[in-house]
Amino acid sequence: MAKNAILPIEMESFNSAALSGVGTFDALNPDGLDHSVFLLRIINDSDTDILISYDGVVDHDYVPAGDILQVDLQPNTQIGTSTAGIRQGTVVYAEGTAGTGLIYVAGYYRAD
Repeated sequence: MAKNAILPIEMESFNSAALSGVGTFDALNPDGLDHSVFLLRIINDSDTDILISYDGVVDHDYVPAGDILQVDLQPNTQIGTSTAGIRQGTVVYAEGTAGTGLIYVAGYYRAD
């Protein structure tokens, strides 16, 4: 029987002052996601715009300073059915100029 419990991953933070600059991606969550998530949030609580990559090479998204990127993948489906999620172990990367403030990675997954 499928469970409907939703749990958060442990939120990670990255100091935007440590961004290496244009042309270099920095890992926001170097150990990767703890679980496969159906909802991923990147909260850019800094004063610098960032590009997001899920492979550390290709630009995949953009998060302006002070904004939030929310990737919402089928939150209303059941475990064991056709669901979409961002894989466990995925590292989220950011590219941008050093700034002031933190960048957060947060997310939610379904309990097995």
